Amino acid sequence: MCNGPGKRDKVQHSLRSLAPLVFVFSTLTLTPLHATRETDRGHGRVREPEHKRTADIHAVLRELTASVAEQKVRITFLENENQDQAAKLERQNTETDQLKLQSKEQAAKLETEINQLQLQSEEQARKLDTEIDQLKLQSEEQVAKLESQKAEIDQLKHELQAQKVAFSASLVEQGGGPYTGPFNTETTLIFKRVVTNIGNAYNPSTGIFTAPVRGVYNFELTLHGHGDNAYPTSARLFMNKELIFTAWEHQATHSPSASNGGSLLLDAQDQVYVRLWPGARIFDDYNHHTTFRGHLLFTM
Repeated sequence: MCNGPGKRDKVQHSLRSLAPLVFVFSTLTLTPLHATRETDRGHGRVREPEHKRTADIHAVLRELTASVAEQKVRITFLENENQDQAAKLERQNTETDQLKLQSKEQAAKLETEINQLQLQSEEQARKLDTEIDQLKLQSEEQVAKLESQKAEIDQLKHELQAQKVAFSASLVEQGGGPYTGPFNTETTLIFKRVVTNIGNAYNPSTGIFTAPVRGVYNFELTLHGHGDNAYPTSARLFMNKELIFTAWEHQATHSPSASNGGSLLLDAQDQVYVRLWPGARIFDDYNHHTTFRGHLLFTM
């Protein structure tokens, strides 16, 4: 792109080199060809003959003509070269404009692709967030389902464990007093010596059996006494304050005994217990004659 000014400088330099020859040519042509011989009286010099001056003029003209022709050729060459350089510069400018246009198109295309990638990234992020939310919801549902299943399993375990119910107890511990009663009012008997209490449905502190599940239970009561006209051997079995059955024996001598039992349909938390008849007396010692026992037959 810097070749144009250099070529112009060459042309101007060629024109400047012709200036002396033009000056000589103009000087010679201004002198008249028909001038006569003159004598410089003051100095005694004689001018050159006219024909000699004419020859010199022709020589200079020839030299000038040749130089002009040469300079013309050089100028023509430089002009052609300058035109070539100008055409080349024009082509380069055209190529530069094309490259700029291509660069703009590529930049626009790249920007479009970047925007598309950003849009795709945002869509993928939203999709991923949606999937994560769905997974969280599914996880929460599964956790809730597992908790529900665990609760059901625990309930089944409880029910299964509750189905294993059985107890057996006698009235007094080892070395306890032999007689219980008589009392003026009906009194709940506490069978303190527990032999078996599977399911812990019988409470040895209160003497009350509490049904853990709904089902049919079997209960048995055995009483032992000493013969006495004043005191019968008697107790009664209750379910939730309702009298179920009575065990009774009254004899004056020897060792009377009484027993009773039966099957009861109980709901969960129903209570069964034994109460001593008012004025009655029962006996128990280390032989454990007087007992209260029960077990679950089946659930309902």
